[in-house]
Amino acid sequence: MNKSIPQFIAAFISVISFNVSIAQEGVTIEAPKDTTKVNTTRKKIDGVAAVVGDFIVLESDIDKAYIDLKNQQVNTENITRCNLVGRLMETKLYTHHAIQDSLPLPEAQVQDQVDQQYAYIKQNIGSEKKVLEFYRKESIDDLKKELFELAKTRRLSGLMQQKVVEEVTITPDEVQGFFKAIPKKERPQISTEIEISQIVVKPKPSVKEVKATISRLEEFRKDILENGASFATKAVLYSQDPGSRSNGGKYTLSRQDPFAKEFKDNAFSLQEGEVSKPFKTAFGYHILQVDKIKGQKVDVRHLLLIPEITTEVLNKYKAVTDSIQKMLFAKDISFDEAARQFSDDKETRGDGGKLVNPVTSDTRFELTKIDPILYSQVSDLEEGEISGIIPETDRKGEKSFKILTIAKRYEEHIADYSTDYLKIKELALQQKKLKAVKAWQKDKITDTYIKVNESYQGCEFGNNWLKK
Repeated sequence: MNKSIPQFIAAFISVISFNVSIAQEGVTIEAPKDTTKVNTTRKKIDGVAAVVGDFIVLESDIDKAYIDLKNQQVNTENITRCNLVGRLMETKLYTHHAIQDSLPLPEAQVQDQVDQQYAYIKQNIGSEKKVLEFYRKESIDDLKKELFELAKTRRLSGLMQQKVVEEVTITPDEVQGFFKAIPKKERPQISTEIEISQIVVKPKPSVKEVKATISRLEEFRKDILENGASFATKAVLYSQDPGSRSNGGKYTLSRQDPFAKEFKDNAFSLQEGEVSKPFKTAFGYHILQVDKIKGQKVDVRHLLLIPEITTEVLNKYKAVTDSIQKMLFAKDISFDEAARQFSDDKETRGDGGKLVNPVTSDTRFELTKIDPILYSQVSDLEEGEISGIIPETDRKGEKSFKILTIAKRYEEHIADYSTDYLKIKELALQQKKLKAVKAWQKDKITDTYIKVNESYQGCEFGNNWLKK
């Protein structure tokens, strides 16, 4: 046993790494008696491997699950069909009870996800004809229907899993009891961690470029309204929104969907066929057309343009960043105060530029698990040291200049209750959630119609699917 990870913590880490379903079926532990590896090249008539409530698990589903794991670069050496059918049955169990409990499903979001997924597939494979050949489908509608059902099942399963653990909380006494129960020799070793602060300077387009962008959108709008030009065609040709461009700028949304307020205000204030005047969001400048109003939902098309940041503007903001860095080197201002005064990053500015780890929601980053790009930028810095000026371009193509510092460094050490309380609390909470999940599964398996094909009745499942 690795002294840094006691057995019950290791079990939970495997849940996080792959997901609850796989870990509980023992994918990374011992293979069950059925050691037949998945053979994705064999040709046979598709059959039913199992039935869970109103859902079935097909033999082809097992083959696809194996391929998915390979694509995710999961080590599949000891994964058997038993493991995979158990995982799929868990997904079906969650989905079945999500429907039984009438959990609300945002179908518009699922459809948007499918549309974006299809656009990505088409972009990578090529023409619609090649997509159909690759997926062996008669039509794009058939493919999208299948993608929709898969996405819907995943979403429902996820919603049910969230519901099972959403009310699980943990008290300080439980955290302390969890920690004391770990033998001293098995207490986890905490790797080197750092707290990172940043100052971000984001160049803003000149007034001239903003006016030029708005003028271009107004020309598009005039051509659509006065000459009958196709909004969808213009979106395909000119929109800078990669998520909708290939689909003619189309989105389906409700008032609850996570779109920018300005976007929704325009979408729900226009009549069918109307085209908005140019408006601004955090993403750039848009025009929007309402295709169809469907009760509480609306089909829209939009065209996004992002004003160009000229070399002259970039040089101006680079000079601003240089002056901030000089003040930091001269110790004329603290990093925290400089971030509050000068940083353009709204999420970190108020906390003195301190970054929050998106995985743990605290301010510490484990050095060996940090984003590779961020690691390359901070790995050579000592505590309190100021980085050089780092030019960056984000996924939207927006440029910025960044200054980083290591606010605090925590060297590698054996877990300490007072120093590492938040980490210990998270481990304790996740262990408690895992127990809640297992209890829920045990209860629901008893109450749900389940039938396992004879071929899999020799499997050593982690759950009592055979109801022995």
